[in-house]
This record gives sequence, C-alpha cells and structure tokens, in this order.
Amino acid sequence: MAGGFLSGKFTRDNEGSANDRRVKFDFPPVNKEKGYDIVDVMQEIATAREVSVAQVALAWLLHKPGVTSVIIGAKKMSQLQDNLKSVEIEFTEDEMTQLDEVSQLTPEYPNWLNASPSDRMPGQKGWTDM
Repeated sequence: MAGGFLSGKFTRDNEGSANDRRVKFDFPPVNKEKGYDIVDVMQEIATAREVSVAQVALAWLLHKPGVTSVIIGAKKMSQLQDNLKSVEIEFTEDEMTQLDEVSQLTPEYPNWLNASPSDRMPGQKGWTDM
C-alpha cells in the first residue's frame, strides 16, 4: 500500500500530518503526482462501488496476471477487516482499463525507442513486434 499512500489517506490537498510515517520517511519512494492520479481513479471506482480506496488498490493487485498474493500492513483490526473485503471485488473491463492506463509507467531512455517507431508509422510493426 506504499506506506498508506494507496489507501487514499494522502491526497493533493492532504499530504498528511507531520507525525505520519510517510511524511517523515518517504519510503517506498513514490512519484507523488503519478500516485495522486492513480488514487483519484481508485477513489472514483471506490465511491461508485461504495468500498474503500484500500479495497480497490488491493483488489486491483489481485487481478493482475502474475500476482499471487499481496502484503497488507494493517495497524488496526478495522483496517484488516477492510483489507480482507478486497477479495470480493470483481472489476469490470472498463475499470481495469482505467486503472491500467493511469498507472502505465512512462518508458525511460533507451526503452522509449522501442515504442516510438510504431507510434510514428501507424500500421507498421515496432521493433519489439518483429
């Protein structure tokens, strides 16, 4: 949950109190603007489904291919109970697309070279497709 970041506890308007561990010790490091964009989408889905942002975050991870488990770090029994409800969530294809698109990492050099030729030449195969 990235030290509570993906729980929805921290927002652009509320980066936490001075006593929050995430404020005092930024670990794991998070690209906050990208993270806030992701949390915004998770919040929309959570509100529509009447569940917590934490449940959406955990359920999303559980729906990713190759993910066999997630590590939760609940401090309170209520957080644990909330986290466990995440296994009941089944996303629509549209919800998964929204989450996957907002969380897509921007390729860094030189990896962005692999995608750019096919972007410039629609219909052509990219280097990674040959």
